[in-house]
Amino acid sequence: MVRDRFAPSPTGNVHVGSLRTALYNYLYAKKMDGKFLLRLEDTDQTRLEQGAVDNLLDALNMTGVIPDEGLIKENDRVIEKGQYGPYIQSQRLDIYKKYIELLLNQGQAYYCFCTKERLEAVRTSQKEKGETPKYDGKCRELSQAEIAANLEAGLPYTIRLKLPENHVIVFDDLVRGVIEMNTNDLDDQVLLKADGFPTYHMAVVVDDHLMAITHVIRGEEWLPSTPKHVYLYECLGWEAPKFVHLPNILNDDRKKLSKRQGDVSVGDFLAKGYLPQALVNFLALLGWSPENEQEIFSMEELIQAFDLSRINKSGAVFDRAKLNWMNAHYIKELPLDELVSHLTPFLVAAGLINQEDVPQKQDWLAKIAEILRDRIEYFAQAPQELEMLFKNDYVIEDEEALTLLYEESSKRLYEALIKKIETTDVLDAARGKAILKEIQKEEKIKGKMLFMPSRIMITGEMHGPDLTLIMDVLGKDEVLNRIKSVASIMQL
Repeated sequence: MVRDRFAPSPTGNVHVGSLRTALYNYLYAKKMDGKFLLRLEDTDQTRLEQGAVDNLLDALNMTGVIPDEGLIKENDRVIEKGQYGPYIQSQRLDIYKKYIELLLNQGQAYYCFCTKERLEAVRTSQKEKGETPKYDGKCRELSQAEIAANLEAGLPYTIRLKLPENHVIVFDDLVRGVIEMNTNDLDDQVLLKADGFPTYHMAVVVDDHLMAITHVIRGEEWLPSTPKHVYLYECLGWEAPKFVHLPNILNDDRKKLSKRQGDVSVGDFLAKGYLPQALVNFLALLGWSPENEQEIFSMEELIQAFDLSRINKSGAVFDRAKLNWMNAHYIKELPLDELVSHLTPFLVAAGLINQEDVPQKQDWLAKIAEILRDRIEYFAQAPQELEMLFKNDYVIEDEEALTLLYEESSKRLYEALIKKIETTDVLDAARGKAILKEIQKEEKIKGKMLFMPSRIMITGEMHGPDLTLIMDVLGKDEVLNRIKSVASIMQL
């Protein structure tokens, strides 16, 4: 059975690149009727952030990338589910130490008593000579007596992997093909830190093996470390999983996506009103391509279409314009009640409606939603789009708009609109449409000369949403007041 995993560190908000990694693991496990596991890699205790685990699990739950096993959030509680736990690395220290001891006894690891100051001096010297910075092996051949004396003296130490000289490590990456690396070009990686915690490189190998992981699908930044992992599998007598290293997600300048160029966390996008299904759809296509030209996918369609062989080697640019287009598509497809539900918090936050009035104003909100459906790309844009609806002190300064209002037909239109609206009981969208048709027939005003001046009088703008919907939302009295307010401009 295919078993893959997403194994992040609890270090803050979930990066969209991390969500894509989780998504690809999820899609592949589901496609192969396997299991998708979430493990927490918290061995670097200096990077832990309060609330990061809840943030991580909330992001996965909201986007539908939900683990089958490992850390899971149910009923607002973080639980562990599965037979391979604990799924938090800091709770597995005794397990790692067991395999550290095994490597020491086999002569494939060694104690290193070098201080940080000495290591830094070695790196600095190597850089000055134009050499690749790496550990110089000072502690590789310490005698048992020297080791015992150092331990007896309480000297701080790390445990390093003892790489053989001139040994070629070979592994097959399912995206990049066969990769070879000579140990002469690698460093004796630290396996156990001075604080007693394993490094990522030790823990990830032990965990992936003991948790029966068959496929390691992760970002390409881990590709240089993979030969060391493969060698560790050799040392421990274990079969390595299949490796898949995903291309980086890039900024417009083709550098790795970073916060310096805008929002990059899942929470950032959800807070702005991007729909989870749109974000998932968009991220799925950043580094993977389907066999056809299809761009809009449900999660089930992604599962059926996903294929590791179609993951690209080259980085994918995070095209925000395409994300906006895709999110706008999903907004247009939302049922009206869901559209209202998504919009309401943004309207409340902007002060356009009070939270306590929401239950009584569902019909009004539905009309607002219909106005906005085709005009916004994400929900945070809604208040600005509605500004013309609620701003009744607008100033008409556009020369083309003023020219239209000065037309003789616009003066007849002004009089006709006021007369018909004043004599109507309720001004809703249907009545607004009927009024415009009546004026068209009676005053022989049509097309641009009917609709543009009408819109300018009511909103101050030449273009915008369906005018009859705007009339419905504003209501009879407000529409009349706005039309009458332009009388001076039209010199009536």
